[in-house]
Amino acid sequence: MKSVKLNKNFLELVKIMSILRSKNGCPWDRKQTHKSILPYLIEEAYELIEAINKNNINEIKEELGDLLLQVIFHSQIAKEKGKFDIDDVIKELNRKLIVRHPHVFAGKKGLTKDWHVREFWEKEKKKEKKRISILDGVPQLMPALLRTRRLISKAKSVGFAWKSEEGIIKKIKEELKEVEDAIKQRKKVKIEEEIGDLFFVIVALCYFYGINPEEALQNTNKKFIKRFKKIEKFLYKGIKEKEMLDLWGKTK
Repeated sequence: MKSVKLNKNFLELVKIMSILRSKNGCPWDRKQTHKSILPYLIEEAYELIEAINKNNINEIKEELGDLLLQVIFHSQIAKEKGKFDIDDVIKELNRKLIVRHPHVFAGKKGLTKDWHVREFWEKEKKKEKKRISILDGVPQLMPALLRTRRLISKAKSVGFAWKSEEGIIKKIKEELKEVEDAIKQRKKVKIEEEIGDLFFVIVALCYFYGINPEEALQNTNKKFIKRFKKIEKFLYKGIKEKEMLDLWGKTK
């Protein structure tokens, strides 16, 4: 019965979007394009991430619905252009999941560890999309920290990775020394380049320990905001740097 209800609700959702986009539907929905609703897709994704980080089940449910709306919306626009519809989207997803999980659906041996599965997934993806490099599929518009993490993950899937944290920490120290040298040269372009290299290796350390660099930095942002608000009123009084640092130290 649940599957029947699910099918009914899903088909109703598709129908609602079709009505909204119809001649007698909503003028706002009707005028939208793939590009015009892109900001909403990004916004909904971030709202879902925030709900998950807060572990708010009701918000997660709501935001998943909002994200699903974006999938239905884009599919309806494509259907009107004669390109594809939501059924095509689902069929392609089903095919992809089955093909990339042969250890589950086809009795393939050897994929016994999670990293085996990830490696196989990446190789299949590269083959399907006819990419020259395994790095070609990493979106350029991803937030920089997440993109770096993804690049490192992709490279690791073909064996390019640090084998120990000691090697990464040694590299961090090397990159920090290069930042210091660039600062002494007073060359902004060089400083920027070396700071970028330092960021990259720090993200590699995060990846080694299974830490999401974006979440780690966001947690530090929250901590900074909390501590800053405790001393903010004193800053408006024009206190000296030493006093400011003393107050800051007391907020820990």
